[in-house]
Amino acid sequence: AAATIGGGAACAEARTPPMKAHSSGGSNALRYFEDFAVGDVHELGSRSLSEDQIIAFAREFDPQPFHIDPEAAKSSAFGTLVASGWHTVATFMSLLVKGLLNDTASMGSPGIEGIQWLRPVKPGDRLDARIRVLETTPSKSRPDRGIVKTEGQLTNQDGDLVMTLRAVNFFGRRPGSR
Repeated sequence: AAATIGGGAACAEARTPPMKAHSSGGSNALRYFEDFAVGDVHELGSRSLSEDQIIAFAREFDPQPFHIDPEAAKSSAFGTLVASGWHTVATFMSLLVKGLLNDTASMGSPGIEGIQWLRPVKPGDRLDARIRVLETTPSKSRPDRGIVKTEGQLTNQDGDLVMTLRAVNFFGRRPGSR
């Protein structure tokens, strides 16, 4: 089953106007639906997670012993403290927004199609994020936007894949392109 965030496709597509992009320090050119092509890969940047960050996030959102207690984590299946999968997803989202979405005509997302946590994220791990465009489709019901399906990936400093995320996003069409 797909996880839906933000009220579902009908809600997001019907009510979300295109947002003006905010500069993320990347390209100053606003990217529209037409700027995404199947096979494109966008590197989104990196971020490391410290033990303190892992514990703070987990205390509030996922307080399982192997996320909040380094001593208890030693006797877990992981053998050490590990980040919550939701912390991993939140880290990916932050890198996606700063590395791409702030420079686009993003109109939100009706949800994700799936998340896979493939390896644990440990304190000190550096996570590198990227997305690959899987599919682009002009909206049939809303000519001012298009639908872009992507696969997001996080790898650690050793190049090991730690998370994948398949998502659907709405992007505004370039003015005059319809």
